Amino acid sequence: MAPNQGERSRRRLSTAARREQLLSVGARLFSESPYDDVWIEQVAEIAGVSRGLLYHYFPTKRDFFAAVVERESERMLRMTAAEPGVPAREQLTAALDVYLDYVHTHAHGFRAFHRAEASGDQAVRRVYRQAQSAQERQILAALAADPEFGPALEQRPDTRLAVRGWLAFTTHVCLEWLRTEELTREQVRDLCARALLGVIS
Repeated sequence: MAPNQGERSRRRLSTAARREQLLSVGARLFSESPYDDVWIEQVAEIAGVSRGLLYHYFPTKRDFFAAVVERESERMLRMTAAEPGVPAREQLTAALDVYLDYVHTHAHGFRAFHRAEASGDQAVRRVYRQAQSAQERQILAALAADPEFGPALEQRPDTRLAVRGWLAFTTHVCLEWLRTEELTREQVRDLCARALLGVIS
């Protein structure tokens, strides 16, 4: 009786819900282990689906990991999107609050996202770098639209490199925060905010 109920439960999931379930499992596994140590069979077993069904959604392991990376990137971009008319300094604090809440709540996905660069797979690394570039563009656009920073940044050719370096700094700080929790969320937020304002001022 129980197996039949499980089968019916599986069939009741929509395509979108099943895909989200698989990506959630993948985010956890990839955050806990290197890319090469995660097996598709693990994902299928934890999700309670057949390996064939998993391959129906994601033809290869590379495709699956790339989808995990894209999912986490899109989530972060939506949550930290700029609000027109709000000063950049205020937006920075608010965005970091949201970002750090995300990092803490979705620690597995955050770690999985940033394991992509070390995966060794060129296609997966390309997805990761595209995601990082999207974050970079979002920050630069918010700064350019700000009355305080916009005019000065137009005259500075090093702004893009500075923002790129700040993203790497913030990533490292957040990964260390998750690992050690030596600082409070507010201390991490203020550290990251000071770092960006310092490099663009």
